[in-house]
Amino acid sequence: MSEPERPSEYHRRLPYGERVSAEPLLGGPFFPFEGDLQVVPLDEPVLPEPPRAGEPGGKPCFTCTNPELDAIWGDDQWLLKAGFQQNGLPMVALLVPREHYRLDNLPPELTATLGPMIQRVAGAIRQIEGVGRTHFNRWGDGSEHFHVWFLARPLGMMQLRGAMIAAWDDLLPPVPPEEFQANARTVATALSAQGGVALGLGK
Repeated sequence: MSEPERPSEYHRRLPYGERVSAEPLLGGPFFPFEGDLQVVPLDEPVLPEPPRAGEPGGKPCFTCTNPELDAIWGDDQWLLKAGFQQNGLPMVALLVPREHYRLDNLPPELTATLGPMIQRVAGAIRQIEGVGRTHFNRWGDGSEHFHVWFLARPLGMMQLRGAMIAAWDDLLPPVPPEEFQANARTVATALSAQGGVALGLGK
């Protein structure tokens, strides 16, 4: 991509093709790596961006294709999904609306319930034995269908605080299936006590 095609001043000043230094992260309390590390060379921007799942020209929307696949709890507006991948954390879950919306076009009646749902899911995950905190985040580059991630930080494991908890999830030994099922039932039962129903593993 020629320099004039780089879409902003931010893009134009970046060192494409070079390796930036990992030094700012090394030795930090939450960074899970040490020793000799190389950052991959910085790629040029891809424009136009490739479509996400659920966007025109992209793969089919995962949630809309099979709405209750991997769902452990649901009500008439929201589904909580878990177990779609092996995890090293006690719980990794995905909150999605039943209908296909982006964050920017969530209708007001659904937006009004998002905050309370985040509170409910975070509280339900903390009912799992040995969980100290529930982290949540929104990454929107895989699917257009709005979704919020929830990650359970084990009690006392202070290295797992912050954004690197997602990397730790990939690094830690996988949670055994029977333990995951018990954790999923705990979360689904806690959510069902305030409305909605347990689904799949949550039964």
